Amino acid sequence: MKHLLRNVLLLSTLFSLGACASSGPAAPAASTATPDTTRRTSAAATPTEDLSRYRPVFAAPKAPAAAPATPARPVTPTNHVNPQIEQRLRDQAFTNQNVKYAQGYRILAYVGLEKEQAMAVRRAVISRYPEETDYLAYKQPIFRLWIGDYLTRLEAEQALIRIRPLAPKAELESAQVIINKTTF
Repeated sequence: MKHLLRNVLLLSTLFSLGACASSGPAAPAASTATPDTTRRTSAAATPTEDLSRYRPVFAAPKAPAAAPATPARPVTPTNHVNPQIEQRLRDQAFTNQNVKYAQGYRILAYVGLEKEQAMAVRRAVISRYPEETDYLAYKQPIFRLWIGDYLTRLEAEQALIRIRPLAPKAELESAQVIINKTTF
């Protein structure tokens, strides 16, 4: 009985595979020629009426007339600037010289309860990078240590990579930074 059931199942599987194979796309020919995939237009698909009378007709462009050959004279600059604009530019330049702060980034190197640990991180950073500015703040009970004044995020990320070995939990913070440290 088992053999009969198995033979019936095998036979039905063979028939279904044969049906699938016969309904699929034709096998490519044995020759290396590629099948013709060009679109053939049937006679019924071509329009029977003439539509050319509805197409727009444009006149041919005229040839540009030759310009008379005159030598080009160089334009001499006059440098006439409105005195009011000149004064405003001088005022703006003076104002820009007095700007001390800008929006930038600082590295938050330490946040915690231990002053000794904050000072140890500060000493490690300053001894390795003496050009960096440090800011230590205490707001009871937390000590915070910031390092540097960076105007761009790129500068801050580069400094963060340098400082990470000394302060593993360091992260960037957006802050008001001092622009011109040398003039103070």
